[in-house]
Amino acid sequence: MLSHDPTMIPTPVNLRQRHLLVAALVILPLQVIAGEPADIRVGELSLTPTLRLSKAYDDNFREAAEPDNQSSWITTIAPALELAAQDRLNLYRLRYALDADIYHASHDDDNTDHHLDADAHLEFTSRHRLDLNAGYDRVENTADATSRAENDKYHTRNIGAVYGLGVESAAMQIELAADQEHRRYDNSGTLNQDKNRDTRSLSATAYYRLAPKTRALLEIGSSDFDYLSARTLDSVNRSYLAGVTLDATARTSGSFKVGREEKDFDDPAASDPGLTAWYADLTWKPRTYSSVRLTARQGIDEGSSEEQFVETRMAGLEWDHAWNGFFSTQLAVVRSKMDYANAANRHDETDTYRLGLTWEFRRWLSLDLGYRYRQRESNVDQENFERSLYLAGLNLNL
Repeated sequence: MLSHDPTMIPTPVNLRQRHLLVAALVILPLQVIAGEPADIRVGELSLTPTLRLSKAYDDNFREAAEPDNQSSWITTIAPALELAAQDRLNLYRLRYALDADIYHASHDDDNTDHHLDADAHLEFTSRHRLDLNAGYDRVENTADATSRAENDKYHTRNIGAVYGLGVESAAMQIELAADQEHRRYDNSGTLNQDKNRDTRSLSATAYYRLAPKTRALLEIGSSDFDYLSARTLDSVNRSYLAGVTLDATARTSGSFKVGREEKDFDDPAASDPGLTAWYADLTWKPRTYSSVRLTARQGIDEGSSEEQFVETRMAGLEWDHAWNGFFSTQLAVVRSKMDYANAANRHDETDTYRLGLTWEFRRWLSLDLGYRYRQRESNVDQENFERSLYLAGLNLNL
């Protein structure tokens, strides 16, 4: 993925919900890695290297209003290594990836992102299982940066766990989740220092089986945001959700949750918002070679020195279709609306359209061609923009 591509960071409640919210934005990238890479056996371990090379033309990589928009050809080199092991039902994974972007019209914006993740799935008995995750990311964003003079630069560290109780085929199961993230900005001077924060999240989810492939769920979550300098933003988000989840073996799979989300600021003078929250990630597969995916979310996102919080609503629809054994297409549309709690009562509406084509010449070699158009309309003039990105990429696997 091009590291200059913006990513909205949702309010974390637990690992499962974070995965859902990230999945809701996965349809934005242009490229798709086709084929299953082979691995190298190293004793009991498997090592999987991949490499992506791409060339893109971005006519507004800062997502800025005219006349501040800048264009450039961008070359991306993105290698990755994954080390995995399995011991009966226990799975272990360590993955490192970097994304190096070269901006041919603006070499001051050249940057390299680093991503390191470690995961483990442990099954002690049929009733007790534990998922562990730890990660480190160092990222630089050119799009929608806080300052035109310097890109947003930050690093994050997170560690989390999800404990599952109950036989998965039984009528009831319970999941308990905990997650902690440290976010630190690496800009010069005091730029973005107000966004430095620590986040601690806890949640509990109870599942009840309604049918062989359908379960009802009840979830309670809490996220505590602790800012290092912007103390007026210290707050606790609480959510109370109910919904259903459909097993992946069904033609329709995924989950839907709806309920209440509230933010409670430590500052007694601050306004405490609340809204009806929902999260959806549903996939329908009418054929084995064709799938339609719906993602949607409404919730409360974190603010900054300019606003206390942001109310966000988004919905996305994606269609993936394999026309034969080596050619596939991807079509997607995403709409988001964001209301900012600031003096300007800023309101943004953003539409994103994406077309992708993938040719898999060999199991180890595929070609991607893509186009993405992104437009934002805002009641704050300097926040309006249009952006087009054209991309061609090669995926190389063993």
